[in-house]
Amino acid sequence: MRRQRPSVATARDAPSLEVYNIIPIHDFLTEHPSLRYPEVRAAAAALRIVGDLPKPPFADFTPRMDLMDWLGLLFGFQIDNVRNQRENLVLHLANSQMRLQPPPRHPDGLDPTVLRRFRKKLLRNYTNWCSFLGVRCHVTSPIQSRHQTNAVLNLRRELLYVALYLLIWGESANLRFMPECLCYIFHHMAMELNKVLAGEFDDMTGMPYWPSFSGDCAFLKSVVMPIYKTVKTEVESSNNGTKPHSAWRNYDDINEYFWSKRALKSLKWPLDYTSNFFDTTPKSSRVGKTGFVEQRSFWNVYRSFDRLWILLLLYLQAAIIVATSDVKFPWQDRDVEVALLTVFISWAGLRLLQSVLDASTQYSLVSRETYWLFIRLTLKFVVAVAWTVLFSVFYARIWSQKNKDGVWSRAANERVVTFLKVVFVYVIPELLALVLFIVPCIRNWVEELNLGVVYFLTWWFYSKTFVGRGMREGLVDNVKYTLFWIIVLATKFIFSYFLQIRPLIAPTRALLNLKDATYNWHEFFGSTHRIAVGMLWLPVILVYLMDLQIWYSIYSSLVGATIGLFSHLGEIRNIDQLRLRFQFFSSAMQFNLKPEEHLLSPKATMLKKARDAIHRLKLRYGIGQPFNKIESSQVEATWFALIWNEIILTFREEDLISDREVELLELPPNCWNIRVIRWPCFLLCNELLLALSQANELCDAPDHWLWSKICSSEYRRCAVMEAFDSIKFVILKIVKNGTEEESILNRLFMEIDENVENEKITEVYKLTVLLRIHEKLISLLERLMDPEKKVFRIVNILQALYELCAWEFPKTRRSTPQLRQLGLAPISLEADTELLFVNAINLPPLDDVVFYRQIRRVHTILTSRDPMHNVPKNIEARERLAFFSNSLFMTMPQAPSVEKMMAFSVLTPYYDEEVMYRQEMLRAENEDGISTLFYLQRIYEDEWVNFLERMRREGAENENDIWSKKVRDLRLWASYRGQTLSRTVRGMMYYYSALKKLAFLDSASEMDIRMGTQIAPEARRSYYTNDGGDNTLQPTPSQEISRMASGITHLLKGSEYGSAMMKFTYVVACQVYGQHKARGDHRAEEILFLMKNHDALRIAYVDEVDLGRGEVEYYSVLVKFDQQLQREVEIYRIRLPGPLKLGEGKPENQNHALIFTRGDAIQTIDMNQDNHFEEALKMRNLLESFKTYYGIRKPTILGVREKVFTGSVSSLAWFMSAQETSFVTLGQRVLANPLKVRMHYGHPDVFDRFWFVPRGGISKASRVINISEDIFAGFNCTLRGGNVTHHEYIQVGKGRDVGLNQISMFEAKVASGNGEQALSRDVYRLGHRLDFFRMLSFFYTTVGYYFNTMLIVFTVYAFLWGRLYLALSGVEKIAKDRSSSNEALGAILNQQFIIQLGLFTALPMILENSLERGFLPAVWDFITMQLQLASFFYTFSMGTRTHYFGRTILHGGAKYRATGRGFVVEHKKFAENYRLYARTHFIKAIELAIILLVYAAYSPLAKSSFVYILMTISSWFLITSWIISPFLFNPSGFDWLKTVNDFDDFIAWLWSRGGLFTKADQSWFTWWNEEQEHLKTTGVWGKLLEIILDLRFFFFQYSIVYHLRIAENRTSIGVYLISWGCIIGIVAIYITTIYAQKRYSVKEHIKYRFIQFLVILLTVLVVVMMLQFTKLTVVDLLISLLAFVPTGWGLISIAQVLKPFLLSTVVWDTVISVARFYDLFFGLIVMAPVALLSWLPGFQNMQTRILFNEAFSRGLQISIILAGKKST
Repeated sequence: MRRQRPSVATARDAPSLEVYNIIPIHDFLTEHPSLRYPEVRAAAAALRIVGDLPKPPFADFTPRMDLMDWLGLLFGFQIDNVRNQRENLVLHLANSQMRLQPPPRHPDGLDPTVLRRFRKKLLRNYTNWCSFLGVRCHVTSPIQSRHQTNAVLNLRRELLYVALYLLIWGESANLRFMPECLCYIFHHMAMELNKVLAGEFDDMTGMPYWPSFSGDCAFLKSVVMPIYKTVKTEVESSNNGTKPHSAWRNYDDINEYFWSKRALKSLKWPLDYTSNFFDTTPKSSRVGKTGFVEQRSFWNVYRSFDRLWILLLLYLQAAIIVATSDVKFPWQDRDVEVALLTVFISWAGLRLLQSVLDASTQYSLVSRETYWLFIRLTLKFVVAVAWTVLFSVFYARIWSQKNKDGVWSRAANERVVTFLKVVFVYVIPELLALVLFIVPCIRNWVEELNLGVVYFLTWWFYSKTFVGRGMREGLVDNVKYTLFWIIVLATKFIFSYFLQIRPLIAPTRALLNLKDATYNWHEFFGSTHRIAVGMLWLPVILVYLMDLQIWYSIYSSLVGATIGLFSHLGEIRNIDQLRLRFQFFSSAMQFNLKPEEHLLSPKATMLKKARDAIHRLKLRYGIGQPFNKIESSQVEATWFALIWNEIILTFREEDLISDREVELLELPPNCWNIRVIRWPCFLLCNELLLALSQANELCDAPDHWLWSKICSSEYRRCAVMEAFDSIKFVILKIVKNGTEEESILNRLFMEIDENVENEKITEVYKLTVLLRIHEKLISLLERLMDPEKKVFRIVNILQALYELCAWEFPKTRRSTPQLRQLGLAPISLEADTELLFVNAINLPPLDDVVFYRQIRRVHTILTSRDPMHNVPKNIEARERLAFFSNSLFMTMPQAPSVEKMMAFSVLTPYYDEEVMYRQEMLRAENEDGISTLFYLQRIYEDEWVNFLERMRREGAENENDIWSKKVRDLRLWASYRGQTLSRTVRGMMYYYSALKKLAFLDSASEMDIRMGTQIAPEARRSYYTNDGGDNTLQPTPSQEISRMASGITHLLKGSEYGSAMMKFTYVVACQVYGQHKARGDHRAEEILFLMKNHDALRIAYVDEVDLGRGEVEYYSVLVKFDQQLQREVEIYRIRLPGPLKLGEGKPENQNHALIFTRGDAIQTIDMNQDNHFEEALKMRNLLESFKTYYGIRKPTILGVREKVFTGSVSSLAWFMSAQETSFVTLGQRVLANPLKVRMHYGHPDVFDRFWFVPRGGISKASRVINISEDIFAGFNCTLRGGNVTHHEYIQVGKGRDVGLNQISMFEAKVASGNGEQALSRDVYRLGHRLDFFRMLSFFYTTVGYYFNTMLIVFTVYAFLWGRLYLALSGVEKIAKDRSSSNEALGAILNQQFIIQLGLFTALPMILENSLERGFLPAVWDFITMQLQLASFFYTFSMGTRTHYFGRTILHGGAKYRATGRGFVVEHKKFAENYRLYARTHFIKAIELAIILLVYAAYSPLAKSSFVYILMTISSWFLITSWIISPFLFNPSGFDWLKTVNDFDDFIAWLWSRGGLFTKADQSWFTWWNEEQEHLKTTGVWGKLLEIILDLRFFFFQYSIVYHLRIAENRTSIGVYLISWGCIIGIVAIYITTIYAQKRYSVKEHIKYRFIQFLVILLTVLVVVMMLQFTKLTVVDLLISLLAFVPTGWGLISIAQVLKPFLLSTVVWDTVISVARFYDLFFGLIVMAPVALLSWLPGFQNMQTRILFNEAFSRGLQISIILAGKKST
């Protein structure tokens, strides 16, 4: 739905009516905390320096307007664009000035340094572009002058340039993906601005110069729209991305057009719309691809990483030469030495191949304007041919001379020397590259020189590109990753030579030396056995090419674990270790999170860095006295308590802990005159009882000895002192003031204090009495906690305590008169007859929350015998506390104050996923009777109990009340445990909450902190009783922290609200929010609810306005919820040139919202992520990393660690979580350091916003090629000289897919994306521009990982097909006696496969878990995973990656796959699994199974069962996992009743006729057609290669027919041709039957049955005759089935490729019919083991145990869930 056009936007001259975003810049009289900052006022005032600027003649310029308004009128920018960028600029300048060190002398004025730095940073890409093109930059440098007028003019000019660029960027819409296009626009508009400022006159009119366009939306219509329409036309011509990439221009092509001066000449200014650049010209004459042509071919992997393949292939050649020689070392034989020189011929040949690939893929770049490219491609081909010929000739001359002389004569050796001289000339460029590699700074300097001579010298090796220059790292980093790869390569080459290549030499020689060998079939290539040798070597070569990935995995795991160890990861792994280091943890929190006072020195000195390092060392290992004890009187203790308690209360709000656990974990404020810091109860448990035990044992020892024993534990000392002070206060509190009892008690406590001070406790008192006193005190506290408050019992206990303390406790018994004299007994005579305390008790009222809360705490300290190792009980809470505490001992930048921190934004793209779970969704039950809420209640059982407890506190009496009164809370509770937008928003808004609290602490006075118990409460938290009842006890005023009017800082700076708003913004890009509102979608209401509850949340969406007559205008809109108006208000509305989505939707959704973000940094967060309050506290530290050099560059992307939070749902989710966790931690740790190739992977990385704004943004959006849009931001960053780091002291939560089908769709999406990456220009440029070792790292962690995974599967295929060839040809039988190496070969290959499965996936997980959880838990987890059949899952995933990666490169068809983020506890039907996995796994597994069965039947080696099992065990494992995994990991997958129902459903689906609008899940025919979609769009080479691959199915028939008895050992080709006659006969019979069925089965059924009878009779007759008169046997008939079934599938596969030619013929109907029977056949094969396992008893229970074991360990009875029995 589209809404009607909105009313005209607010005019510029009515600022008071404007709705503002963050700060009301339009009205400085507004009471807003941000306006109290002088820096904000200074930045805004600077924009008002309009002065004598010429007034645009075509618009009214009022005195209210500023420089932004002036530019807006001058160039026709939209009003809201001006407003948006004004706030953007003012906020940035203000925040930058706040951080300035030392502070400026005049804070009320904008510091020129701040503006100059910003201008240089923002426009650096533009200045580099000008330098690259050799054109004059139109940003003129300011005149250095002390004159005030010149300084103001310079400031104004700087502001105008910055503002102009921001206004261009803010209105460029999709053009923001083309940074150099924006440079072109800015270049000319800055030129026009300079002319206006200089007062120049127009050459044409003689009037003052004005820009070439002006008026309302002039910039949009005159500049943006023409280029946008060109992009749009190109995208439309791509046929939704299905056409080859080479047939249309994407974003990169259009952007790279501006990398040459021809853009300046062709487009001119104002834009020449007749240029062949625009869509106004015919496509034939339009500018074509620019810079690079993406061609769909596997050759791209070689072309982009040719240096790697040259290394591998040349070493392989050299190793084979050495291995085939008879000498131990090559230098012992001159023949071997000279033979090794052939590697140079191969090297030249590979260079020739590269030149051919370059020419064949990039030829379409050649045009009249790029003739130099044609010359380069041609010359490179000619030179490569010349070198290959030259090497060949010189090498031939060596051997001719040697053969002529018979020995290595002097003449022969001279020819060797001549050859080496030629080699020296050939490798001169490589030697030069080596020198530049050793000194990378020189190479960077040379590459960044924009000089003609540099371009001339490098023209031969590289195309002239704007990116990819100066990418070398510093010398130290260079050494680190070089050393890493030298070790990896050395290991790989040694292993390959001794365990792969050398063992094959003997079998190869044996095969080649076989004489008089006869084949079992017709051999086309003679009897040289070369094909057999090839089949022997092929799998080994594939393993050789692939196994570097394995060695990388091994070494990177070891290095990653070592780096993690030295980074202090995993030092605090659990709560027990936190208890031991809690004192140091509090010091560490202050050291890292509390800003230190800034000195006048602007930079940290080496002395300070050394002091900080020593300080960290003391914290980590508890060295030094200052960290042993923290007393309660210290402000630092209270500061720590405030932060810690806020974390604990956040846990409670999230229902991770119970009310009781809050009391055990919180660090209470100092009260009751307690002299020590009041550590959390869980630390003090059992300590007092231990102290009593020590006192009892050492009752006669000196005081100092006993006290030293107690003080050996800080917690014990604090427990004793707190208990004494608390009891003292409680007893005095409940006794009335002014009574004699109070006097006695005061004197008693005073006496005890005096004896403690004089160290006479053990001398004066009997310490054995303490145990009895302890018992009475416990009784007293229990009576006080009793709601009934029976006073007489309290009196009795007090009297007993008095008796103990006054009479029995002292060693010297005192008489009553003595006690009266000392004031320890009543003086009055009546007291002798009256009992003490009877009339002296005054109990506090029930609403004295603090008193009764402290009573419970003291009771816990006195009574606790449990060490409380299970507090908190919740696993997530324990892990979060452990990680947070551990992270504070890691090295991180110290936090600045909130005022001086870098501002940042969070951006989340959202489309139409769930915002909150609706009530009906929670109640809806699946076919097993399980609702989402019931599932969550069992998975998160303890959190549900905590939620109910919280709801009872808030007024709900029972669970039914929750559905009526608290349904919103219930929905939120469920939503916070799924992957919903509400969970993400809550997590990200913790940043805002944390900043407000930290801002308060930064500016709070010492008195504020001393008095505080809670940080700036946003809402009154309820304190609660321990009885689990409904009492809601409000805190007393003394409990809430009150901001004191301490000085003028409060008046000048404003509140923490203003600080937080200026430093943090959260923008959610809800692309279709407008459509949701228009149609009343529940998601719109839920998003509005989120805005209402979160002040800093902004929603950006695209609004479509219908103008009528088919015209639609598109607007980028930002809205917020106004708390005063209590409604949603529109802040900005910026018109777009057209529809938002031209390329990939997600990056364009991000891009349109990017202009509404603020700050120096931007964090990208997906809507399946989460954050925690305690992690948000460390964001200030993380942002400080932007100021630090990592290597030779400051970072431009800060990588952030992820914590996968979906691992507890099921074992499958655990497997995925474990795999993902090892990548996002250990994997990325190594990529960042030492390898220096970490990219951006769609994770919660933090971008340097103003570095990326002028360089294309935070993602790429070209259709299909950028389907993995996020990673291209990392590619772009690296190519443009950025630096990506990784930081593990902070983490963000991440949700992953939890069902097998969801996981498979995710794997398919990522694999397809990697397939497209392999074709992209970014990967090509990185492969060529990175130095050799970084290129290796890049390859093996991106495209190479998927390519090598595919090679693993190809290896299995090659091994099995090779074995089948050797067995069926007869070669294996002939060679059996002569060679025993075949078994060894099989074992080697299987070892490789097992190594891949084990080390490839398991080693990183084991090492990372060992690091963070301990070695034994890591090993136990690994064993548990194997028992839960994790290897089945990983092998299955390998098949998914292989299929989609290979198909994407070969045919294309990559598309965004919605993976779904729900909870998977429902059973997936067999038909659904078949549709999803038939082509990816099932058919491939059946093919391999047929190979193994045929091999078992005909191989002489297979006669030995041990050898057969050894050779094929891993292959059978792969087959089993590919077939059984979808059912093994499917809930109720082996339930007999469901299996029967699934079979019926599958048959119904298979025979469903379908229709025009039938979906794939309703009809087999629709699904079958969709499975062939990729063949429609693939190119000729793709179709040809597909046909060639399908030809393998004919091999079964060719090889088996010669083994039939009817063949009578004949090897004539005629046998094979006759077998085709049989196939034709079978097809004829089938066609006849089908034809009869269609013609007669309905109306003339008798005829149909008669024809069926004749066909069957004829078939049986023919078979009987052949059995009788030939040597055909029944076994032959069965074996023929194995031969003819693959042939039929091969024919169908080829027919699908040839569909365009067959569609209109009668053949196609037959193809469809036969294909349906094949899918029935395959379905039955797959269903057979499932049905068998379902029928056997016990398998269903075992499967449930395997699938949900993790939930079992947390008390989940999943069997009840799957049975749908809700136990209450």
